[in-house]
Amino acid sequence: MSRLLKGVAASGGVAVGPIHLYRHELPPLPQGEPEDADAEVERFHQAVERVAAHLGRLEEKTRAEIGDDAAQIFSAHALFLEDPSLTDPIEEEIRRGAYAEAAVAEVAERVAGEFEAMEEEYFAARAADIRDLGTQILRELLGVGQPDLSGLSEPSIIVAYDLTPSDTALIPPGMALGFCTMVGSAVSHTAILARSLGIPAVVGIGEVDATAGTTAVLDGDAGTVLLDPSEDEVASARAEIERQERERAEAIAHAKEPAATIDGHLVEVVANVGGVEDAVRAAESGAEGVGLVRTEFMFLDRADLPDEDEQVEAYRAIMGPFPTGPVVFRTLDVGGDKQLPAVEIAPELNPFLGKRGIRLTLAEPEIFRTQLRAILRAGAGRMVQVMFPMVASPAEVRAARRILEEVEAELDRAGIERATDIEVGVMIEVPSAALMADLLADEVDFFSIGTNDLTQYTLAVDRTNPVVAPLADALHPAVLRLIRQVVEAAHEKGRWVGVCGELAGDPLATPVLVGLSVDELSMSPPSVPIVKSRIRALSRENCRELARECLAADDPAEVRRILAAAS
Repeated sequence: MSRLLKGVAASGGVAVGPIHLYRHELPPLPQGEPEDADAEVERFHQAVERVAAHLGRLEEKTRAEIGDDAAQIFSAHALFLEDPSLTDPIEEEIRRGAYAEAAVAEVAERVAGEFEAMEEEYFAARAADIRDLGTQILRELLGVGQPDLSGLSEPSIIVAYDLTPSDTALIPPGMALGFCTMVGSAVSHTAILARSLGIPAVVGIGEVDATAGTTAVLDGDAGTVLLDPSEDEVASARAEIERQERERAEAIAHAKEPAATIDGHLVEVVANVGGVEDAVRAAESGAEGVGLVRTEFMFLDRADLPDEDEQVEAYRAIMGPFPTGPVVFRTLDVGGDKQLPAVEIAPELNPFLGKRGIRLTLAEPEIFRTQLRAILRAGAGRMVQVMFPMVASPAEVRAARRILEEVEAELDRAGIERATDIEVGVMIEVPSAALMADLLADEVDFFSIGTNDLTQYTLAVDRTNPVVAPLADALHPAVLRLIRQVVEAAHEKGRWVGVCGELAGDPLATPVLVGLSVDELSMSPPSVPIVKSRIRALSRENCRELARECLAADDPAEVRRILAAAS
């Protein structure tokens, strides 16, 4: 008899296949006191070096096969290995008479516990990182090597308590039909990697009482796993998989064609990128430009700040695949769930409501000025679009624009070539910005709506908390009403509006966004062909009527029913 398990939808799609239960146990740790503390410290250092080399290989492989965003997970882990707050206490434990294994296990768990005690999902995720690294070091010390799924020989749905980035990076192509983890959230490393790989995933599902080889149907859109499905249920799932594959193949074949509705309305479809490799993939996927460059990719995984010339080189490389298409540079967006190692930010009880986005860069003007100089220099000879994140009021925009104007004047005085055709925009992520869009439109050339944060702040739901994450639905009528308000205020003053949150890449949401007259949709590169295909099958007038129905709904479930019925 089939059993349905419900978790958090983390990566869309359907998978059918046998379960592979992934567990990796460690042998017992040595007990007692070592004879030579110096030798134990040296063993520890060598183990750390082997783990660092392993992470470096994983980073290179992931960057080449998946993209920059996913690869940054491993460079961030490598940075932890250099952190004295982790390594020094381990050495101290060894010199107090512990074997290296015991010291690593004790300190890693203690540091992870300290992160968890901060009661923020960002720090809970860092606790998982610390435990993962501790386990990797232990395996090197114990001589058992790093566990991986590289030996997986049958395509399977991988079920685990959790999947670390190092677990997933070495899975042979085609062997992972889907991921199912007992813990995690929609922004966990498992979810990020699954979406990058195009693998269906369900996380936070709780205990899975099943044996290896049990047939399962995993639905990454609904967030469900069906164990022991009937023949009819398997047949239905396989039919859905075939339908999705046909749709995907057709979309890819026409990916580089414009996205125009059947009544001739053009929608610009662009990509979110986090580095040069992402930009190349975006161009290959049919993206018409870049709607969001996450410039923090240069800042997050290092102990120092990138200098101006380094940034210029990186930004030019990102623009390379799009010589004529738009490229929107979001200025440094850290704080909240993205901490900047090179800048000290005092501990905050709620970092999502703290010193982040434009608040941080206005407080660190030299970092801001250096980045703006680099963007302007990189864009010499073409249009440059600069976008400020986490804006809550017109005053913040005016302050940021003053610094931008000062930087322009500095470059001109120095005779340095720079972009002169510049558009300035802001992210609409805070309800106050949406409600004041008419005033913000007087200060900028465009808006880009970040639906992930806008949803979180509008609904008072921490989207990184698996307990309430399902409530953070960007198709909530309240969020859609704010999008409508922003679009109307912008269009009244001749400004264009994009959407760059996860909603933009969701084909189910495409009709309502077209119906709300959003001008641009920016998404992860793999989503571009499907969304373009979806737009070509729509009538703008029908979408407008559909949007009116969605705006009149009283919850996101009703919106989803309306959109599903119209698909």
